[in-house]
Amino acid sequence: MRPENPEPFTAIGLLNEECKIGEYPKVVWNSSSIDLCIYAANYLGRPGYFKVVYKLALNETLPTNITPSPEQVLSEWRFVLGNSEDKTFPVNVTVYSLRGETRIALVFELWFYDNSKREWSYTGRWVHLYINITV
Repeated sequence: MRPENPEPFTAIGLLNEECKIGEYPKVVWNSSSIDLCIYAANYLGRPGYFKVVYKLALNETLPTNITPSPEQVLSEWRFVLGNSEDKTFPVNVTVYSLRGETRIALVFELWFYDNSKREWSYTGRWVHLYINITV
């Protein structure tokens, strides 16, 4: 017999304001807000408490699959997902120039609460969208 979940994983996706893939905004006014949707999925083999954190980043401060972005958390959304469960939800995020740069990345990182450590752990899953800022 094979295990129920041979390769446990989590997933995150970025969708447009209609919660569909594609047709993302490319240019926005400085300090304006935009609507997007986030998709998150849990296939860890057990229920989990998750959060998605939103940050603005530059090329040199993007996250990796082992380290989150060092940039400041601007917003977060928390939720519980059962095993093999996913969730899609709308978000409204503020976008502004970062350190004078007009091309920035909107970064969304997926985190889970590790009960054994009693702390949040970065999953290594993240998505980003480059936006040009009009000042």
